[in-house]
Amino acid sequence: MNSIPFGNWIISSTDFGDVCPVFKKDFETNKKIKKADLCVTALGLYEVYINGSRVGNQVFTPGWTSYQKRLQYQRYDVTELLQDINELVILAGKGWCVGELAWNGNHGIWNDVISVIAVLHIQYTDDTRESIVTDKDWQVAKSPVLYSELYHGETYDSNVTEFDWQPAALYEHDKSSLIEQEGEPIVEQDRLHAVELIQTPKGETVIDFGQNLTGYVEVKLKAPKGAQAKIYHAEVLDKDGNFYTENLRTAKQQVTIICNGEEMTYKPHFSFQGFRYIRLEDWPEEVDLQNFTAVVVHSKLKRTGHFECSEPLVNQLYQNIIWGQKGNFLDVPTDCPQRNERLGWTGDAQVFVRAASYNFDVNRFFTKWLHDLKADQFEDGGVPAVIPNVLGKEGANSAAWGDAAVICPWQLYLSYGNQTILEQQFESMKNWIEYIRAQGENEFLWNTGEHYADWLGLDGQAGSCKGATDEGLIATAYFAYSTSLFIKAGTALQRDMSSYERLYQNIVKAFRETYIKDGKMTSQTQTAHVLALYFDLCENRVAIAKDLVELIHQNKDKLTTGFVGTPYLLHVLSDNGYAELAYTLLLQQEFPSWLYSVKMGATTIWEHWDGIRPDRSMWSADMNSFNHYAYGAVADWMYGVMAGIKPGKPGYEHIIIQPITDKRLSYVKASLDVKYGTIVSSWRRENGKTVYSVEIPENCTAEIKLGNQTYEVHGGKHSYRI
Repeated sequence: MNSIPFGNWIISSTDFGDVCPVFKKDFETNKKIKKADLCVTALGLYEVYINGSRVGNQVFTPGWTSYQKRLQYQRYDVTELLQDINELVILAGKGWCVGELAWNGNHGIWNDVISVIAVLHIQYTDDTRESIVTDKDWQVAKSPVLYSELYHGETYDSNVTEFDWQPAALYEHDKSSLIEQEGEPIVEQDRLHAVELIQTPKGETVIDFGQNLTGYVEVKLKAPKGAQAKIYHAEVLDKDGNFYTENLRTAKQQVTIICNGEEMTYKPHFSFQGFRYIRLEDWPEEVDLQNFTAVVVHSKLKRTGHFECSEPLVNQLYQNIIWGQKGNFLDVPTDCPQRNERLGWTGDAQVFVRAASYNFDVNRFFTKWLHDLKADQFEDGGVPAVIPNVLGKEGANSAAWGDAAVICPWQLYLSYGNQTILEQQFESMKNWIEYIRAQGENEFLWNTGEHYADWLGLDGQAGSCKGATDEGLIATAYFAYSTSLFIKAGTALQRDMSSYERLYQNIVKAFRETYIKDGKMTSQTQTAHVLALYFDLCENRVAIAKDLVELIHQNKDKLTTGFVGTPYLLHVLSDNGYAELAYTLLLQQEFPSWLYSVKMGATTIWEHWDGIRPDRSMWSADMNSFNHYAYGAVADWMYGVMAGIKPGKPGYEHIIIQPITDKRLSYVKASLDVKYGTIVSSWRRENGKTVYSVEIPENCTAEIKLGNQTYEVHGGKHSYRI
């Protein structure tokens, strides 16, 4: 049981339907206050106000967790907001807990009713104390928020100013799952002005904000009483320049404002949208772009990495990766922020976690998510496809998806020296390895079950979302990889890992005997070769790397990899003497390539290499997100190889600087903030030479590798001309 003396769960005693409830408590404080703390949470989402002032700056509280096992509450210092006579108000909505989630239309996955719980601790200057708790003395009424769903938007009636208060009802619900906020707060970030007013060929009134983003629109308007102004949200325009919403599937992303005849400013309370464009319908006044502001919302992450180079298209790609991370790191690492999905896919998270930890400080963000992964892990050690788990066993236990249980904590250890996360997740990591061991026809091969395979690989059969690489090959390769990382984690924790070392050796042996015949991969795909090389599963690396290069050349120096192969592709090439080809793939502008979407006007990373085809037709209406960060994993190659910044020891106490240059670029520069200071690595062409500049934090050592030369240095600035 949580030690905080919380109040009672309370609900509305009558069914309000879709209308969001608002709860109220009036109370007096007749003595001078020394300190006042408010702790509050909800089964649903909440906003809290004291005497008309919003408490805190967080949105979408209490955040998204596996609510039955881990429900965050927030603590606020409200000392300055209290007066002699006070009104404490909590507005609540459905959110993830009670509202609709996933594509099957499920509602109320964790609870079927909105409920709130709070306690206000007051300490007076005479050291007496008082607690105001949620109980049956609170009141509840219908709010002006007539409807609010994460996917579908919000309806707000500004005419609702008088409330029909009635007693709240007590609600029986467990309090043992309550934990103080563990993740980063979700807050409003950037505010973007509208850049263009468009009249589409269909006659639609559309506003372009110039950037695909996650958040909502703040609008100012004055319209006749009862007028209903509607805002729809979309990521792209179709090939004819019309507003395009088919890729949202059933998500409506619609906001309706019922006006009251007065000038007003409105933004949604409990719904966010993924969009670049908005369409106005029944707009009751002349459209003035200055009255529309896109509010960017995501978890409050400290920016740690910066990258730039001499190729503008690569710089735009990098910015697209940054925006993709911001758009999908709203409390949970989601796949997309726009359609009726927005789920914490484990596969997407694990392929991107290294890039994510270069761009931003994601230590606390991923720690919270991994604790939910551990909480939702099945008794047999299997891992759900999404965390928090809203899909049950659907799609669960897939290779490369479930491996997030091992890969993500290990990356947090490498990036931040976070040994605690290894300790906390060690049993979860072990249980995943043991789950895999029990699956195959023998304990060293994983050649059974259903997997997502090389998801969206381009070499698959027509109409399939899976690439052509053998699923058993992928599964066994990840079995070996996760086991190797688990051994490293155990070694860091000073555990005896000898039995897992023997297991690893046997997995590698079984992989080689099964998936490499006469020195050739049994799956002649780019991804098969990439995994064998990156996971160190092949004896003759030279031959396998050469075969990979030949496959790329056969495809006109273009990739065919999907979610599984793409994150490691350029690393494998540069690690095995083919850095020039790696750069060729990065700089490729024709489909399929990273820069193809940039050339097509993308401002975030696409789910599909050809989400919009060259003729501007759409890949699909069913599954075609234009803000899907997985392929943005290439950022870790940009930092780690182009600029050459890698951790020599966990947390960057010792640093490896090993940039690999390319003649097609005239400069590269990157920086990374770590706990010891800022690392900077850059190179530029100058009078036929390459000039390298490196900055190392004072308390760190570094090994600088430039061509055949290695320099051992301590902190400070260093320059080399080669």
